[in-house]
Amino acid sequence: MTVLSAVSSQRVSRTPSFGILSTYAPTPCGVAAFSAAFCDGLNDLGAEVGVVRVADDTAATDPRVVGQVGDGSAQECAALLNQYDVAFVQYQYGIYGGVAGEHVLDILDGLHVPSIVLAHTIPKNPSPQERAVLESIVAKADRVVVISDAAHARLRSSYNVDHDKISTIPHGVTLPRGAGPKRAGRPTLLTWGQIGPGKGIERVIDAMPSLSDVPGRPQYLVVGQTDPNVSPEEGEAYRQSCIDRAQRLGVADSVRFDDCYRSQTALTTMARSAAAVVLPYDSTEQAGSGVLAQAVASGRPVVATAFPHAVELLGTGAGIVVDHDDPAAMALALRRVLTEPRLAGALAGEGRRLAPTMAWPVVTASYLRLAQKVLVTGRPAFA
Repeated sequence: MTVLSAVSSQRVSRTPSFGILSTYAPTPCGVAAFSAAFCDGLNDLGAEVGVVRVADDTAATDPRVVGQVGDGSAQECAALLNQYDVAFVQYQYGIYGGVAGEHVLDILDGLHVPSIVLAHTIPKNPSPQERAVLESIVAKADRVVVISDAAHARLRSSYNVDHDKISTIPHGVTLPRGAGPKRAGRPTLLTWGQIGPGKGIERVIDAMPSLSDVPGRPQYLVVGQTDPNVSPEEGEAYRQSCIDRAQRLGVADSVRFDDCYRSQTALTTMARSAAAVVLPYDSTEQAGSGVLAQAVASGRPVVATAFPHAVELLGTGAGIVVDHDDPAAMALALRRVLTEPRLAGALAGEGRRLAPTMAWPVVTASYLRLAQKVLVTGRPAFA
């Protein structure tokens, strides 16, 4: 029999409130976009939220931002989060200061309320510092969430952590509304996200000459700003190398770069207008990708290299997965989605079937149930 304190009883008799530690708008990154959509979803469910934002060079304008990491000590950040029923911490390498983001540990140490950590990145071959920080995070948190079964299995098998603390909740997606836009003009292959070495854009550029005979003369559109975790010089050098590559291959008129930060609404519209979305990443260990989840939800065919989350999410037929070192397979996959309407329709249809399971209302409801179970029992619980 579970005996609740008076405070715990009050917290679970109503919708719990969330203190959120994360990057946040107007910071142009995927984690910040996740936080904004997550806050909206919690508000829709009647939950109060307050954001302690990881500060950058931009000023916060959302009234839900109650403080910033960098404006005060770790103890002061923790004190802000302690004003809510549950602390929700987004963790990804590069967000927090110190080696492998170790400064977040000081904030976790100062929490007096239950904590749920969303671990966006689970390295397959971590450095000693990365391993130590992630294992410490799991030890200090009440629950840890990952967004794929691949990430769940890796965290359980490769790290010294309490398995009972780990839950899997998919990355939330925005479901398209209304009829899809009419696709006019040249068929478009679309890649979006932060640009830098490892994005794999050159794989698609290398395939473009072989697609010159496809009706409509397909074009490749790359949307996104330089990754802020990459030095501006290195990041722009990568983009320029891709532009130079297209020129050398004679397809400069078929490769375009849009270096603006686009809202999720704008990206969804662009995806729905595309012939296919391409994720040609170099990584062979990426176990979670918000871009992949949203690409599937766009209802367009997806072509991706064989990183773990792609193998998992596209495995039922929402896309085509190709080996990283097989340029012929990449070219063939792109040709097929451009020239075989029945195949493209089947891939898109499977994406539309999967999308509702990842919709933000479903995802935020899963986090709310997990928070309620943590507040009731304090024992391992799963969403």
